[in-house]
Amino acid sequence: MATTPYFVLSPNAILSVVGLIHGPDKTVPTPAEDWHKATVDVVIPALNEESNIALCLSSLMRQTMRPKRIILVDDGSTDKTVEYAQAFCDLNGMELTVIHRKAPIGKTPTLKRQSREFDSDVEFILDGDTMLESDNYIERVVEELYKGVGIASACGTILPLRDRDRHAVIDTEPLQKFLEAKPDASIYPKVGWMRHLQRGITNLYRDVLYFFLQKFVYHGQMVFFGSILNPVGCAVAYRRDLLKTVIFDRYEPLLGDDLTNSEDIFIGFALNDHGYRNIQLMDVYARSQEPEAGRVPHQLYLWSSSFLQSCYYFNELMRSPFKALKRYWYHRKQDKEGIIKQKRHIQEQYRQPFGIDYTVKYGRPIGWVLMMSAIEKIGFPAALAIMILLKMWEPLAITLLAETVVSVGVLTIIAKGRRVEYFLKGLLVTPLRYGVILFDLITMIRFAVDLWILRNRRWRK
Repeated sequence: MATTPYFVLSPNAILSVVGLIHGPDKTVPTPAEDWHKATVDVVIPALNEESNIALCLSSLMRQTMRPKRIILVDDGSTDKTVEYAQAFCDLNGMELTVIHRKAPIGKTPTLKRQSREFDSDVEFILDGDTMLESDNYIERVVEELYKGVGIASACGTILPLRDRDRHAVIDTEPLQKFLEAKPDASIYPKVGWMRHLQRGITNLYRDVLYFFLQKFVYHGQMVFFGSILNPVGCAVAYRRDLLKTVIFDRYEPLLGDDLTNSEDIFIGFALNDHGYRNIQLMDVYARSQEPEAGRVPHQLYLWSSSFLQSCYYFNELMRSPFKALKRYWYHRKQDKEGIIKQKRHIQEQYRQPFGIDYTVKYGRPIGWVLMMSAIEKIGFPAALAIMILLKMWEPLAITLLAETVVSVGVLTIIAKGRRVEYFLKGLLVTPLRYGVILFDLITMIRFAVDLWILRNRRWRK
């Protein structure tokens, strides 16, 4: 989740409101391919996930669309991740392919290898600490993935994995079989009360953040532009051929496996740059384990720095708003010529030409989101820091108070059926939100040093 609207009255939030008012592309899609015939490989990157891997695998057993293969890529785990995964699958009749690594090398090589070495239509990435809450999660993302040749990735709505979610599935038959055979195993992380409290704080903050982002901001972007900047990478379906050709065949010779500090963000930006779309579904859910509060700053740094790094790599996409008029006249001309041309037999919503040459010349509509996100990422922390340094306490207090009232108000409105709960949560996490804004100053300084002083552009987490 790289693009966070710090203030509700922000450029991206306004774009989302305009998108919701404007409404979606009314073209009725006529897919060229039948999604029912698509083959799916599930790839599970995992590093020390002994407390989560059984949950992850049990959620795959419940899926209405079964994968062709399930591939566990053990990235050098030092715990019982592989042992527990193999035991769970043996007990429940699941076929599992395990790829061992002696030492961690990251997620990017996993995506690259599976896109090249296997022949499935869809490469579904499911992190080892993530559980598919909706039984039709894979079916729905594959269905939507095949509604247009321009759709390259699809994910559902991602929320934090809580203890109550673990408890809800512990009585299922597959997990009971596993726990009886492995009584030493636990589906609860083995941590002390302090670390448990820290994870609870993170879950509270992320629950509010993810809900607001996905149900309001990303939803508006999807309606307006037919895409978000990047998929949420812990439970996402990619068209395997596009992952191979558009991403790795093109960028590996230039960058190797150094696809910024968060490969999911880079991949999403690259797909947009080539004219493809990243879509998010609001009707299926997955839950992912969040880090303890003490590890959140590092994760925030990875996300924010990757966003800035991707802006550097895809600057032509970010400059799309400056090409909007040129793009408008180009499409107006195309529409006039289309009167005498044969109509396409295959219709697709938000259709646009593929290739980076088009992006360089005309930009992309989703570029508006990227530019607005960059303005927020840089401008808002800088504005708060300036007010603090200049001791502009009254303007600062008015800004924070007004923004808090509006943000909690919007959150309460969109949380139908749970409005009181999210009203209280919104108030509780407000100090954390502003702490995150100021922390981004550190990320910006680090990025500026890498870019202009050290000239270190081999970014990799």
